[in-house]
Amino acid sequence: MSLNVIFAGTPEFASLALEAIHGAGFELPLVLTQTDRPAGRGMPLAASTVKQFAAAQGIPVLQPPSLKRTGRWPEEAAAALETLRNTPHDVMVVAAYGLILPQEVLDIAPHGCLNIHASLLPRWRGAAPIQRALEAGDVQTGVTIMQMESGLDTGGMISLEELPITGADTGASLHDKLAALGARMIVEALRQLETEGRLAATPQPEEGACYAAKLSKEEAALDFTRDAQTLARRIRAFNPVPGSHAQLREGAQALQIKFWLAEAAAGASKEAPGTILEANGDGVLIACGEGEASSILRVTELQKPGGKRLPARQFLAGYPLARGERFVTKIF
Repeated sequence: MSLNVIFAGTPEFASLALEAIHGAGFELPLVLTQTDRPAGRGMPLAASTVKQFAAAQGIPVLQPPSLKRTGRWPEEAAAALETLRNTPHDVMVVAAYGLILPQEVLDIAPHGCLNIHASLLPRWRGAAPIQRALEAGDVQTGVTIMQMESGLDTGGMISLEELPITGADTGASLHDKLAALGARMIVEALRQLETEGRLAATPQPEEGACYAAKLSKEEAALDFTRDAQTLARRIRAFNPVPGSHAQLREGAQALQIKFWLAEAAAGASKEAPGTILEANGDGVLIACGEGEASSILRVTELQKPGGKRLPARQFLAGYPLARGERFVTKIF
C-alpha cells in the first residue's frame, strides 16, 4: 500500500520535489504552501510554483498564514491544524516551506516530518544555505534529508549526498542542481520508509555548525574595499537573488549597475577601491581592497536600470564605461 504524504513547500526548489513524489506514485492527500504573494508588473497576486503544480494535478491545497496557535492568526492556525489532523497521512515532507512548524505539527504524522535541506548538515543551518556556501567559498555542498525537530535544522540525518561546487556555479545553477538532487533523495527515502516501515536517523554533530542567515537587500550593495575574490564569490552567490549592485558616480549622474558574473583577475592596482581600471570586451576591471597591492575584479556580465543582463562586450557597446570612473563603496 502506498504511503500517504502531506507535502509542505513553496518555491521552485520545493515544486521539483513535489513533482517527483507525485511521479513516484505516492498518495498526496494535501499540499501546504504559503499564501499568494504580489509579483510581476502591476503586482497581482501570484500562486507559488507548488500551488500551481498541485492545482494542475487536482491535489487539495491549504494556505494558512501561520501554523502557530499564538500570534497574529490563531484562528487560521487552529483551522489548519484541524485539517491536518483530519487528513489521513503517514508522513509529512517539508521543503523550503517558509513557515515555522510548531511541535504540534511535527507530532501529527505517524512518521513525523522529513525535511529536504540544501546543505551538508550541520554546515549551513538556516534560510539561505545555497548562497552562504557559495559566498564562503565552500568547495562542496549537498542535500540532507532530515527528521525534523523543534530546533532550527538540528534534527537527525536520514541521508546525505555531496555535490561539488564549481568555479562557474551561481546561486541559480547550484539551486537547480540541489533541487534535482533533493527530489531524487526524498523519493528514495519515502520508498525506504514504505518498504521497511521506518527510517534510521543519525544525530547531527554540533562541531562545524554554521548559520545561513536570510539574504538581505543591504548585502547586495558591493563594498570595493573587500578583496576581489570575496566580491566575486558574493556576486555569484547573489545571482539571481538579491542581485549584487554598485553605484556608479555620485550626485545627479549616479547610476546603479547590477553585477551578475565576475571573477578575480590577475595583477594588482594602487587605485582607490571601486575605480574602473579598464573596460573592454573581456570585462570591466575594477580596483578592490585597500593597500599598495589591491586586487582586481573582472566583471563579465552587467545590467543597467531598465535594461537586460548583458555580457560585458554588449553592455559596453550601449553604455561605455571610462577608465578612472569610480563605483561608490557601500559598507555591508
